[in-house]
Amino acid sequence: MTADETTTRHKATATRLHEALNSGDLEVIAKTIDELVAPDVRFHAPVPMATTGIQALKQVWTALLSAFPDLHVTVEDMIAEGDKVVVRNTVTGTQRGGFRGLPPTGKSVCYGEMFIIRFAGGRIAEIWGVVDVASQMRQLAV
Repeated sequence: MTADETTTRHKATATRLHEALNSGDLEVIAKTIDELVAPDVRFHAPVPMATTGIQALKQVWTALLSAFPDLHVTVEDMIAEGDKVVVRNTVTGTQRGGFRGLPPTGKSVCYGEMFIIRFAGGRIAEIWGVVDVASQMRQLAV
């Protein structure tokens, strides 16, 4: 496989994951994560987790969709090189459930995030995330 074919494949995988995440369906999200993500994925992001690997990623999405059932991730930029894909997103949603110790506020949020996704063996092996948590919490009036 050429370098161009590899980066195209990695970008397609990242796009499939984003499409599943935007479905809002935890079953679809879990199945897609199982298919595309390595079971021992290393996940580095500003979210408290009681677990690791693929379960950590599923836990994050369960918590996010519980708090923001209408959560939507818009991919603004996607850049791929070698074994990595970088994605810059805009996230929107309305807080309808508890989030980071806050009761539901009914407020809408719009914030940015960036992720670097590393692939190994055709699957997502590691994820580094930078989420604008300060903006998120400011919009929820914390």
